[in-house]
Amino acid sequence: MTRHGNRYGMLAIALAGSTGARAQTTDQPAAPADGEIVVTAQRRSERLQDVPIAVTAITGDDLRERRIADVLDLSGRVPGLQIRSADNGANPRIFIRGVGLNDFNPATASAVGIYVNGVYVASTLAQRDAFFDLGQVEVLRGPQGTLYGRNTTGGAINVTTRKPGDTPEGDLSLDYGRFDAVTLQGGMSAPVVPDLLAVRVAGLYQRDDGYMRNTLTGDRGNNVDRWAVRSSAHVTPSSTITDDLTVNASRSTGGSLQAYSRSLIPQTAAATGADSLCAPAFYTSGQCTNILGYANTSRNLYEGAYRFEGRDRVSLYGVGNTLSVDLGTVSLIAVTGFQHATRNDQEDTDASPVPVVVAAYITRQDTVSQELRLQSNGHGRLRYVAGLYYAHDLIRNASSLDVLPGLRSPTADNPSGVDLTAGIGDFAWPSRQATDSYAAFGQLDYDLTPRLTLTGGLRYSADRKDFTYRASAAGGSITLFTFADAKTFGAWSGRAGLQYRFSDAANVYASYNRGTKSGGFFSGFAQDPSLIGPYKDETVDAYEVGAKTQWLDRRLGLNLSAFYYDYRDLQVYTSVVQGLITTQLFTNASAARIYGAEIELTARPIDGLNLAASTSLLDATYRNFISQGADYSGNRLPSAPRVSAQASADYRKPIGSGALVARADLSYRSRVFFDTSNAARLGDRARAFVDGRIGWQFAGDRYEAALWVRNLFDVPVISDITPLPALGFDAIVVGRPRTWGLSLRAHY
Repeated sequence: MTRHGNRYGMLAIALAGSTGARAQTTDQPAAPADGEIVVTAQRRSERLQDVPIAVTAITGDDLRERRIADVLDLSGRVPGLQIRSADNGANPRIFIRGVGLNDFNPATASAVGIYVNGVYVASTLAQRDAFFDLGQVEVLRGPQGTLYGRNTTGGAINVTTRKPGDTPEGDLSLDYGRFDAVTLQGGMSAPVVPDLLAVRVAGLYQRDDGYMRNTLTGDRGNNVDRWAVRSSAHVTPSSTITDDLTVNASRSTGGSLQAYSRSLIPQTAAATGADSLCAPAFYTSGQCTNILGYANTSRNLYEGAYRFEGRDRVSLYGVGNTLSVDLGTVSLIAVTGFQHATRNDQEDTDASPVPVVVAAYITRQDTVSQELRLQSNGHGRLRYVAGLYYAHDLIRNASSLDVLPGLRSPTADNPSGVDLTAGIGDFAWPSRQATDSYAAFGQLDYDLTPRLTLTGGLRYSADRKDFTYRASAAGGSITLFTFADAKTFGAWSGRAGLQYRFSDAANVYASYNRGTKSGGFFSGFAQDPSLIGPYKDETVDAYEVGAKTQWLDRRLGLNLSAFYYDYRDLQVYTSVVQGLITTQLFTNASAARIYGAEIELTARPIDGLNLAASTSLLDATYRNFISQGADYSGNRLPSAPRVSAQASADYRKPIGSGALVARADLSYRSRVFFDTSNAARLGDRARAFVDGRIGWQFAGDRYEAALWVRNLFDVPVISDITPLPALGFDAIVVGRPRTWGLSLRAHY
């Protein structure tokens, strides 16, 4: 058996053996008492208000009512959280408090970790898996350098699915909306053997026609077409052993991303701007074209003349298992995971009727992980968690670009017609990266007094990365260069903090966190081996103070936090024009400084009415950052708005045997940049979005019908801008315009 076969065999044995055990899952929130939200931000169930961490929790019901379909929909709904994507089915780029990563290539880990039932989701292909039948989503702001499976400098998103219950129950919902959008989802759980085995099965089907229009064919694009299923088993063979097993599969076959193409090459002196590209006033004048002379004169961001309509196919399969054994004063917890992800995306990148550039992104990723934790039970004066973590991750990438195929001129001396100097040709860069990750960690909380608690944590992480890369052209017949290297990246991280509790309803805290993110190798398209790396670890030292308070018999809640980050060797993805070629660069910037404050307010002024509001103030800038001769010092970090805010009102009024339900949500962000250069054209102005919902519950809340609207005022959602000035255009990714529909739900 091969080395990888041994790993997967051991995983199968661990899963098979654990299903005979029984589950109390510390990575699952316990049932809330008296309406309080319970989170597992510190790997144990605690009241949200008691945790000395900046964390926001969204319950499963809130996720459903706010129509949050995947992680991308969380953007702007949590203080300091911005998420964007330049793909239709994968690769979310997540930023918390300005800490994130622009790179979309598969071998680069996110600065924000996503965990599902305690299992780290290593693949960016899987990070946009559908949200359905969930228990809760928690967003932790700030570096997570101690308790989480992979070090992250930005934060963590914890997703917990609904567990099987002790009594039979079922849910079914059907949504229909604009663009012929249909979403059907449901779940059913039942005890198979009382006090021993309960199971739950849930599924989702989602499709729509898409909101982009191809002016050449009339077809719609950026459509959704996906299904997902999940089965869960909760096994309790004794009072001291619990086990939770989850198996999931999903497939997305929606269209490849269709962007809006902005022409950049001026054809007249009047249209020329200061940077030799088109002046903004002339973008749609007909005096600006791409490199092949196509001028996009449409101002409609939701249409384009697409030469072909591709598919973005993403297939996912995963297994997660959490075994907990109560040993009296301590519990032993084993979290085992396996994930498989594949993607085949054929994309009309130039979004025009002339053949400028076509991309194919083909990736396969397999990850197996094992975490063992020993943690104290109860709430004694000393509470602790200690553990070991291992993961093996294998990525195979076979992506390619076909650039300006119509300009290839085969000759006897050059039968392929490839012109490397001009960047003309079909280029491929197959690569393979195998990563073995190891970590040992521990955290303790010690009550110095009944009100004052000291927290200390430490983690050592090591990532061994073995990377091979081959750059080629002309269908692989021309090898531009090869690259092979292996390196181990090791780093210490940790946490220290103090918390003082004035009462059960008010506490203050101060903390220091060091977070690191492993160095590695660049897996995107490169013209020179020096661009591959290796690049170094990035490190952030984060200082934070905060207060969590509740007033008026917990009808009013006010949480405050202020933070300062010293961010060093941050990993930065940029693109620069070298001659006629747009070159992707992945480098370490020297430093960045980030500071800001956040306010979260909740209120229940009358029975049935819940109000919430939050604001994030952020200053995030590069310091002493020069790359390829360009000085970015003082520039703002991408996706780091100076101000972002959220507000919501949720109302329920019983009337007779039913109840009127209504909800309104508002989100706002100030101007953002999508690129390190802070070029004006690569940013977006301030935007505000409003969503609403009104419905009726009847038959003891067993049934519900509701009308909903997203983006009520039809504000353009600029999700990303990819600059390709050497080819004469920018690709502007636009999110959904105003949508509305009807929702029907039944619960048994």
